[in-house]
Amino acid sequence: MPKKISEPLTWELENELHEKGYKIVCGTDEAGRGPLVGPVVAGACVLPDGIEIPGLNDSKKLTEKKREELYALICEKAVAWATGLCTPAEIDEINILNASMLAMRRAIAALGIKADAALVDGNCTRSFEIPAFAVVKGDAKSPSIAAASILAKVTRDRMCVELDREYPEYNIAKHKGYPTAEHMELVRKYGPCPEHRRTFLKFLNDEERK
Repeated sequence: MPKKISEPLTWELENELHEKGYKIVCGTDEAGRGPLVGPVVAGACVLPDGIEIPGLNDSKKLTEKKREELYALICEKAVAWATGLCTPAEIDEINILNASMLAMRRAIAALGIKADAALVDGNCTRSFEIPAFAVVKGDAKSPSIAAASILAKVTRDRMCVELDREYPEYNIAKHKGYPTAEHMELVRKYGPCPEHRRTFLKFLNDEERK
């Protein structure tokens, strides 16, 4: 497994895998593990070796405007990129961790080229068809993972805007589905919509038992 590094966004992790014989290395990350509504979305990305994309960073550290700018650059510059998702129903069936892993595997499968290895943001990998290496806080270390995190975040945020148009009573475009006090209060008021994750709404059951 690649060793841990302290300096952010160097090519050390990718280069270590290249030195081990893996020619095509992708990064993968997800967005949307915590929200009450909508899918969990993963990105996968293969970048040209050593490419510099100014401003590339962990998607959580960027403004929405900057993420959108970088999303366009990544789509333009990447050797290959793709997204994958798991629906709320799948999340309820297999749990959010397994759904996140499945979304990442789907994103990698959709790349259009066969990656030899994957750098996976987080501390675990499950059932990947290619060698997969977990990297804690990888989106702040690896350009490939950082790019994947932006693909995932922008895609999911756009989906939340669409959900807001379909279910305007929940203000999903504002909170992006996360369990804010406002969102939880609106779920209490209107009940869940078909895109809510039922296993994430335990606060409703707890209140009913009071």
